[in-house]
Amino acid sequence: MNVCMVGYGMMGVWHSDALKRTDAVLHTVVGRRHEAAKEFAERFGYRKFTTSLDEALADPAIDIVIVGSPSEQHEEQALKCLAAGKHTLIEIPLAMSLEGAERVVAAGQKSGVVYGLCHPMRFRREREALRERLRQGDEKIRHIAGRFFIKRLVNIGATGYKRSWTDNILWHHFCHFVDLGMFLFDGAPVRRVQSHLGPCHETTGIPMECVVLVETESDQSLLVHGSYHATYRFYDKLIVTNRETYFYDILAGTLRTEGGATPIESEQENCARVIFDFIDAVRRKRAPLASGPSVLPAMRVLQQVQDDWDARHGARSIPGRPLS
Repeated sequence: MNVCMVGYGMMGVWHSDALKRTDAVLHTVVGRRHEAAKEFAERFGYRKFTTSLDEALADPAIDIVIVGSPSEQHEEQALKCLAAGKHTLIEIPLAMSLEGAERVVAAGQKSGVVYGLCHPMRFRREREALRERLRQGDEKIRHIAGRFFIKRLVNIGATGYKRSWTDNILWHHFCHFVDLGMFLFDGAPVRRVQSHLGPCHETTGIPMECVVLVETESDQSLLVHGSYHATYRFYDKLIVTNRETYFYDILAGTLRTEGGATPIESEQENCARVIFDFIDAVRRKRAPLASGPSVLPAMRVLQQVQDDWDARHGARSIPGRPLS
């Protein structure tokens, strides 16, 4: 299977490393800048590179497209890939609105190809046994909490590359946590969503703090809070069930339970599982673990938070505004 990678940022690197561990062919890279796309293609062994997604999609040799571009481009590019009949893996978030996400899901369901999302928190190997106990009814989640704190006063990503786009704490980073909660709650109806999304920062032009609280009709709760203005990083998740407490410290690489701490896979190794699952899904013509319809509950929560912010501030923030 020939793969086209759209984007050469951190996720392009991680996905390319994972693809090398499969029998997929690294075929084409699509990037915004000619020289950067050329360098990326040479570094990872892609056969071709281009600055035109339309050109890549017109190539009948390409079977799979991975959309790893800036967040605000995901919806438009995913729609193009699906219309071209390509199996499509889309980086989180699916879109920057619920309406946009529903458009992509409708197109994906109609297309007949395999499509899915890169939601790596669903794939943690260290949660597989818990997920099975939840499915069997042997354990029940009471509460999930997530923290994500970084310093992002300038527009530089995790790899040190100066971005052409601006991140969004709600639709990008909180999408990870909210989706994990809705995924583990397994369809429990939402009773109430409460939130705080901060005002636009005078330097960055975007909200820098966010808090989201979700309550379900099954009396479960999800609390996510974070900031782009922290002087050092926090990134962890806590799951409290009727049997145990699971604390995933992603930066330390540990899972702590009542029995003590054990090591967990790195973020990159965990993310590779998304690629392995998607390649297998294409081969077996099945839905991937993070299918389009399955992420819509999280998108509905994010949209409610955004709508509340819009009602207070009178207009939606512009995610693509450049930082200094």
